[in-house]
Amino acid sequence: MKKEKILIADDSEMNRSILADMLSDSYEIIEAEDGVQAVSILKNSVADLSLLLLDIVMPRMDGFGVLEAMNQNGWIEDLPVIIISAETSSSHVERAYELGATDFIARPFDAIIVQRRVVNSLLLYAKQKRLISLVEDQVYEKERQSDLMIDILSHIMEFRNGESGLHILHVRNLTDLLLSCLVKKTDKYKLTMADISLISTASALHDVGKMAIDEKILNKPGKLTDEEFEIMKTHSAIGANMISDLPVHQQEQLVKTAYEICRWHHERWDGRGYPDGLKGDEIPISAQVVSLADVYDALTSERVYKPPFSHEEAVDMITHGKCGVFNPLLLECLSENVEKFLATLSSDPIDELKRSKIRSISEEMLKNEGGGVSKRTLRLLDRERMRNNFYASMTESVQFEYGINPSMITFSGWGAKKLGVEEIIMNPSQDPKLNDILGEGAWPKLERAVRATTPEHPEMRLDLPLKTGDAVRWYRLVTRSLWTDDAPPKFDGVIGTAMDIHDSHSKMQELEKKAARDPLTGLLNRASAREKIEFKMLDHPQSRFALAIIDLDDFKKANDIYGHMFGDEVLKFVAKNLRESIRESDVSGRFGGEEFLMFLEYKTDIEKTVDRIRRSVCGVIENYTVSVTVGVALSDKVGLDYEKLLHAADAALYAGKRGGKAQYRFYDDSMKNLLESDTQDI
Repeated sequence: MKKEKILIADDSEMNRSILADMLSDSYEIIEAEDGVQAVSILKNSVADLSLLLLDIVMPRMDGFGVLEAMNQNGWIEDLPVIIISAETSSSHVERAYELGATDFIARPFDAIIVQRRVVNSLLLYAKQKRLISLVEDQVYEKERQSDLMIDILSHIMEFRNGESGLHILHVRNLTDLLLSCLVKKTDKYKLTMADISLISTASALHDVGKMAIDEKILNKPGKLTDEEFEIMKTHSAIGANMISDLPVHQQEQLVKTAYEICRWHHERWDGRGYPDGLKGDEIPISAQVVSLADVYDALTSERVYKPPFSHEEAVDMITHGKCGVFNPLLLECLSENVEKFLATLSSDPIDELKRSKIRSISEEMLKNEGGGVSKRTLRLLDRERMRNNFYASMTESVQFEYGINPSMITFSGWGAKKLGVEEIIMNPSQDPKLNDILGEGAWPKLERAVRATTPEHPEMRLDLPLKTGDAVRWYRLVTRSLWTDDAPPKFDGVIGTAMDIHDSHSKMQELEKKAARDPLTGLLNRASAREKIEFKMLDHPQSRFALAIIDLDDFKKANDIYGHMFGDEVLKFVAKNLRESIRESDVSGRFGGEEFLMFLEYKTDIEKTVDRIRRSVCGVIENYTVSVTVGVALSDKVGLDYEKLLHAADAALYAGKRGGKAQYRFYDDSMKNLLESDTQDI
């Protein structure tokens, strides 16, 4: 059996000889005459060593210098160090332990004590390595499964948007890279390796709100109109609402991070983003990083409306503010990692770099948990279960994993409930409930189909009927086969998802209907309000109409003083009062930001009606006074044309703002040139 190697670093040849005599029967001994020689040996062969016996007092470089070099190079994590010295003062011993020494042996040497201390240190480090390896394997496997689940989520998104599948994977990898660079630049954001992993995973949901956007807009080859762009912008708030509406897991950090990313990944450093106009570090760092990764990949990828830009072109556009303003530290990370960015877009998400990161996470876990591997493993498994159920409930899909040794299928909690089966089914080919759902003879056909995949082409898609209850419904099945590391690889099971095509269609219709409304206030959005107004004018060309723009006075102060959540409450307060102040046949909508739209059919006394509504939407919330200014345009003066009415109402609103706010103004000819003047003070 090959002997373990021990390095003895001591300037006394006598001491080295005594220690070698004590240990040479069981270990291979390497000697260093001083600290400099010891560091040189460590630099060339630290991986081959099992232990370092280190003297403190040596010429050229003492033992403390060696320990400091080991810390700087990361060797102290892998090699136990026993201090051997006649210097036993408490300050020396304490400093040695602070620098990472494992044990301390005082001279003169006792053979039994030396041998026992050496054995104990080697056993301790061997156990520590086994613990790290065990946790590392657990984390690595769960990360691998998470990558597969994200890959499947990408395909589900691709079902709605042909360009989203690869984009999700790219954003995740780029997010990981940017965050890893950021923590090296600054300790401002206090991110651990586990935090980086969680944010990168949650980034997969950044565009989930696009499931509610009309495909005609989502995949339009040309430039979006203003109305279409306003609809597209709603996806961030819709995605956040989808996550906040989840009935479970709201206290989990993954869910909270996914909400931050969904809602705020289109905010910008200078406050000119949407939906809330957050500025600087008001934007959570998770959303900041995903925002930059999202923009970079959109620029460097082909889209239905543009060819891809090169890395250099993309970086130039981003750094010169052509795509909004970003955190300067993140821009530095972008500029400094050209080769890594390009490699990240083409690399396997599970590579040696990730292995290294997972090892760091594992060591972090053991350090924090005090070595409680069994407890930690259970927590990891429970977290993975939560993660899978979270994705399943978000996409309303049946997620499952099938292994062949032993033969077992595991469903997500949501999926098992949907199908009416147990979460774990042993010998699924013989389970009567599952075979009833699949239909006679379906299981062997499915198994043959997934076994026909290859490691190079592991994915399979299939539409199949499933019987749930008394109804037969069609599901779209997407799977990815798993393979062993043998040569040649062997089929080892499947991970996959099945989406109810009927439910998916109904869900899309429901989401598209919701998309016609502003997700915060429930009022019609700008585009839908316009459509309804134009229809009413077309349907009643002889009627008299008033179009009004209602603008909250000094709304920025509400956000600055009380916070954006309070600002949201103010907007909902105004929307509720507006809805209750008009007739069912009238139209109300959120025009954008703190502006609302109102469209009324009238016969007489329109001025009294407008004043009544203006007073109704005002009020007091938690000592904050809500007031509005209203600009109104009448169809009998401007004409039955939406754009002209809107332009005139905007001019009247501007006149009202210049006149002192908290009032209403009707458009007249004296306001024709108002919109041409500077409006920066509003």
